[in-house]
Amino acid sequence: MMKNLEWETDLKQNKVIVIAEAGVNHNGDIAKAKTLIDKGAEAGVDYVKFQTFKAGNLVTKQAKRAAYQDINTQDNDSQYEMLKKLELPQAVHQELIDYCAQKGVKFLSTGFDTESLEFLAQLGITIAKIPSGEITNLPYLRKVATLFPEVILSTGMATITEIKDAVKVLTDNGVSKDKITVLHCNTEYPTPMEDVNLKAMLHIQQEVGVSVGYSDHTLGIEVPIAAVALGASVIEKHFTLDKTLLGPDHKASLEPEELKAMVSAIRNIEKAVGGSGIKEVSTSEAKNKPIARKSIVATKTIKKGNLFTVENLTVKRPGTGVSPMQWDEVIGKTAKKDFEEDDLIEL
Repeated sequence: MMKNLEWETDLKQNKVIVIAEAGVNHNGDIAKAKTLIDKGAEAGVDYVKFQTFKAGNLVTKQAKRAAYQDINTQDNDSQYEMLKKLELPQAVHQELIDYCAQKGVKFLSTGFDTESLEFLAQLGITIAKIPSGEITNLPYLRKVATLFPEVILSTGMATITEIKDAVKVLTDNGVSKDKITVLHCNTEYPTPMEDVNLKAMLHIQQEVGVSVGYSDHTLGIEVPIAAVALGASVIEKHFTLDKTLLGPDHKASLEPEELKAMVSAIRNIEKAVGGSGIKEVSTSEAKNKPIARKSIVATKTIKKGNLFTVENLTVKRPGTGVSPMQWDEVIGKTAKKDFEEDDLIEL
């Protein structure tokens, strides 16, 4: 039984948690699922996440597909028929969990129905990832709260009121608020840049009082990187082995090298925003201070007893002498020794 105790450790270390969303991009092929784990581990992600569901519990047989699903699958299947082909059999979940452990990455899966939630909990999964479509599913939210101590909630298509309502259901049924992370999200694949509304992540944080992150469906990697700069504690991003594969999510996913670049950039931004927040001289730049700054120097020979004037003084590097900020104090003073051109002035 796997316990995701690392999640709490990561949060305490103020580490941005990167979830690589393999989702259904395995196309029902266990070998592809393992290769996705390989690529996620190579990219340095924290979690590789799949989706656990039974099509019959998720949609009616008459349910229509989204427009992007029609375009990306290029067949005439119903949503039920499409999802049936993309089910991850329960029998392979433990195999994938073990494979993740072997590769040094953590396993996660979104349960889309209450039966799948119970199954994941039985496997020892302690984190529930609630997909955007279930944010108004009261029985589902209650089931999550009874089974999982930690929750990640995606909020595509949701209003701030719906987010507050969902969080209240979770907390009323036993989930501690400090164990909930809410991900800003837009449920369009791909999401147009003008619809990202990234600052809504901060609105959620302010209004709901929870840790926040971002689940991204844009093309490219710049928006999740920007989310980290704004304070996201979790980033989720779809990835695939090949964007040209047929399937609902491949085209809006990253390929392995893009995923690696995103993780690298996130780790750099994580360092860049992780300082004290106080403007002060850094360790790395301190050595350059005397080289880049300037001092008051003589422009010509100045004899002992002469006055310092604007005609015989100027400002040049290095910054090891009297600071130019003391210019007014120096002008009019008497030289206590002889100075030659370019000598640093001493008071």
